Amino acid sequence: MGRSSQWRLTELGGGLVGQASDEISLTLPAGSAAAYHDAQISDYCAAARDFVNEPPLRLELRARARGEISGTAGFGFWNHAFVPGERRFRLPQALWFFYGGRATDIVLAKGLAGNGWKAAAFDAKNWRFGALLPLAPLGFLLMRSRPLYDAFWPLGQAAIGVSESALDPSLLGDFHTYSIEWRRDGASFAVDGEVVMRAPKVPQCRLGFIAWIDNQYAIVTPQGRFGHGLLEIPHEQSLDLRDISITRL
Repeated sequence: MGRSSQWRLTELGGGLVGQASDEISLTLPAGSAAAYHDAQISDYCAAARDFVNEPPLRLELRARARGEISGTAGFGFWNHAFVPGERRFRLPQALWFFYGGRATDIVLAKGLAGNGWKAAAFDAKNWRFGALLPLAPLGFLLMRSRPLYDAFWPLGQAAIGVSESALDPSLLGDFHTYSIEWRRDGASFAVDGEVVMRAPKVPQCRLGFIAWIDNQYAIVTPQGRFGHGLLEIPHEQSLDLRDISITRL
């Protein structure tokens, strides 16, 4: 299980982290939208953000989901940019496999849906995004024109350092092997040994490992639609993990 002794367990609301000899199960029982429900493991303290992972390294694990996921779930590396209940928001950085349920609509990569099962990378903490940030209000208005969106959103996507690739959601029904090779000059994402995405722009700083399942949704679009909230959990749903390893390259 790799560095299993170092995992920090988080159980919020009805979230449960179950551990067997060769498997960790992150489970949400049926519950209401009145509370945030989260089950996760990580290798850092959320308050201190004492991240230890930096390139070059390789993450590999086996994962499957049970039950249709209502909110979000996934695993990989991020900078703990935002969690419900926190007022402070940090410009996001991540390299991960991410699932967003039907209510989620995070449209960062042109031509891809804002939800579903994805390999994703982004790095908003760079000079390109900082240079464009003062123009964001005008940009949101311009992006509501389809011709302008087609012409100019690739500049915004590049500024956020976004790379995304949609994955077949049926993969979640059985265990598959997922890996991320993170190097200074880019990252590659693979499923069962087959590369599904290469990200040329990646964070250069330390990030934290996380694997989670929760009942939140988020909306972020180039047209200026933003929102987030909590969802009812109509039935038990889980993310099961095996053979987690993080190794230096």
